[in-house]
Amino acid sequence: MSSLRILVGVKRVVDSAVKVRVNSAQTGVETGNVKHSMNPFDEIAVEEAVRLREKHGQEVVKEIIALSCGPAKAQETLRTALAMGADRAIHVKTDAELEPLSVAKLFSKVVGEEKPDLVILGKQAIDDDANQTGQMLAGLLGWPQATFASKVDIKDRVLEVVREVDGGLETVSSSLPAIVTTDLRLNEPRYASLPNIMKAKKKPLKVVSPEDLGVEIRSRLQTLKVTEPAKRQGGKLVGSVDELLDKLRNEAKVL
Repeated sequence: MSSLRILVGVKRVVDSAVKVRVNSAQTGVETGNVKHSMNPFDEIAVEEAVRLREKHGQEVVKEIIALSCGPAKAQETLRTALAMGADRAIHVKTDAELEPLSVAKLFSKVVGEEKPDLVILGKQAIDDDANQTGQMLAGLLGWPQATFASKVDIKDRVLEVVREVDGGLETVSSSLPAIVTTDLRLNEPRYASLPNIMKAKKKPLKVVSPEDLGVEIRSRLQTLKVTEPAKRQGGKLVGSVDELLDKLRNEAKVL
């Protein structure tokens, strides 16, 4: 099998362990002075690219490139990807709010320049839960796509993916180049070791702008208002089925 180049998308998001709260302007969640980290689905994407190299060897998976779009601090996320095993990184630097279509357009331009054989993305980012970028990128490129992947393999330049669907699992195959989006059960991402974290600081990281790529960032959506969920009363423990039925009948009035 001839050598492959894999492009992996990563995004900097509020850490999944942080209890989010709405900002004072009610335009989104508060992002100031809170911990940020790599989107968990993107960690899985990086891990899968590294595992494909470990399985097939350096002569097959020749290069792994990490790509992120966002503000200057997105470089911290890219360094994490480099510490996990990516060879080099590309940062599309912008402070603009990026919708999935804008990200897909930026990615498509980078794909046109880098010409990877496989693009792996997390199925969604945990900040917007849009689950759109991978599909939009495939549409812009005219490439086949395999979303919600729980298993990925490549044999003789044929991509085979097991997908998680509502009714169970679906196995699809495709020629390369192709797009894959990762689901949670695909793998368990590794922790970057201290030596690899130090090595990552010396790996190449290229910075470009949307203007360099010829992409105009435009907002097509407007967030009108973001509010906290309504507070609910605490639940009640019941000791028996009879007691449950009594409360449903006489207190909740649903029976």
